[in-house]
Amino acid sequence: MILDTYHILIVLCVVTIISYIFNIISDRMKVPSVILLIVCGMILKVVGDQYQMNFLVPRTVLELLGVIGLIMIVLEGALDLKITPDKKKLIIRSLLSAVSVLFITTIAIADILHFAFEIPFKQALPYAVAMGVISSAIAIPSVNNLSADKREFIIYESTFSDILGIMLFNYVISDKLLSLNTGLVFVWNLVLISLISIICTVLVLVLLKYLKGHIKVFLILSILILVYSLSKQWHLPSLFFILVFGLVLNNTEPFLKGWITGFLDPRKLNSVNRELKGMTAELAFLIRTFFFLLFGYSIDLSLIISVPVLITGSIIILVILLIRYVFLRYISKTNVFPELFIAPRGLITVILFYSIPIELMSDKFNEGVLSFVILISGLIMMLGILFSKQKFKVENELQAY
Repeated sequence: MILDTYHILIVLCVVTIISYIFNIISDRMKVPSVILLIVCGMILKVVGDQYQMNFLVPRTVLELLGVIGLIMIVLEGALDLKITPDKKKLIIRSLLSAVSVLFITTIAIADILHFAFEIPFKQALPYAVAMGVISSAIAIPSVNNLSADKREFIIYESTFSDILGIMLFNYVISDKLLSLNTGLVFVWNLVLISLISIICTVLVLVLLKYLKGHIKVFLILSILILVYSLSKQWHLPSLFFILVFGLVLNNTEPFLKGWITGFLDPRKLNSVNRELKGMTAELAFLIRTFFFLLFGYSIDLSLIISVPVLITGSIIILVILLIRYVFLRYISKTNVFPELFIAPRGLITVILFYSIPIELMSDKFNEGVLSFVILISGLIMMLGILFSKQKFKVENELQAY
C-alpha cells in the first residue's frame, strides 16, 4: 500500500490527536503519556505484522527526533525554574544525586553486562552509561502534579543526569580511558562549555533588543540548536548550554539594573520568555509524540520476552532502585517517596545507545535489555506517582478530621 500526501497528513494528525488524548488520560490517571505512546507503537507493530503492513524506522529519524526533543524538553524544564538563594541546597542536593547515582549505577550495570553476556568491561561501559542516565524527557513531563520542591528536584536531577551522562559517555568511549590526558580533556571540556554557554547566552539576550517584528522564537531556537550541534561536533556536553540559557532567560530580574539595562530590553526579554515557553512546550509535545511512538514501533517484542533479557533486565532494575534508595535515604537524607521511583530511562538512553562507536559495540549484547529497562523503569515511575497521589490523598483526609 502506497501512501499519498493526504494519507500521510491524516496519519500525522490522528497520531497528534491521540497523543493529546493520552495527555488528558495521563493527567487523570497519572499514567505517563510516553508509556502510552510506546505501548501504542508496540500495538501498531503487532497489527502491522498481522496484516503485513510494516515499514522500517530509520535510526537517523529516531536520533534526529530524539536530539531535538531532548533540547526542547530540557529548555522547557529550565524555563520553569526560578533560582533564588533559598534553592541553593536543592540544586546542590540534586547535583550530588545525579553525579553519585549515575557513576555508581554505571559501574554496577557494566559489571552485570560483563558477567551476563561476557562482554569486556570497556565495551560494557557505553551500554551501562546509556542505561544509567535518568531520562529528563520522561521524568520532567510526568511530575507536573507533584509538590513544587519535589518537582524542582526531579527537573534539576534529571537534567543534570542527562548532561553528566553525555560527558561520562564521551569519556568512556575515548581511546585511553584512565589516562591523565583523557581526564584533563574531560575537565577542559567542562570549562569550555561553561564559557561558551555564558558568552552565547549573553549575545543572544543582547540580540533580542535589536530584533524587530514578531518572528523571534524560531530564530532563537535555530541559534540554540546550531550552538548545541556545533558543540556536539567538538564532543562537548552541549546540553549544558541549553540549561544555562533557559535558566538565565527565566531569571533575568536580578541583573536588570543600572547600566545593564542599556544592553538588554526587559520588556522584550519578558515577552520572548513567555513566547518561548509556549512554543517550546508545543514543540516538545509534538516531537515527544512521534519519537516514543516510533520507538515503541521499533521494539522487537521477541527479544524482550527471552529468559536472559528478563533476568538481566530485572537485576539491572533492582540495582538501579537499590543504589538510588541508599543515596536518598542515607547520604542525601531526603525524601525517598516517590523520588525513589522517578528514575526512568528513555530518550537519552536511546540517543547514547545509537552513538556507541562501531569498535565498542558488542554482538553479545542483547538490545532487548535496553528496551526492557526503558519500559519497566517507566512503569515503576507510573506506579510510584500513582501510589504517591493516593498517599497524599489519605494524609489530607486524615488532616481534615
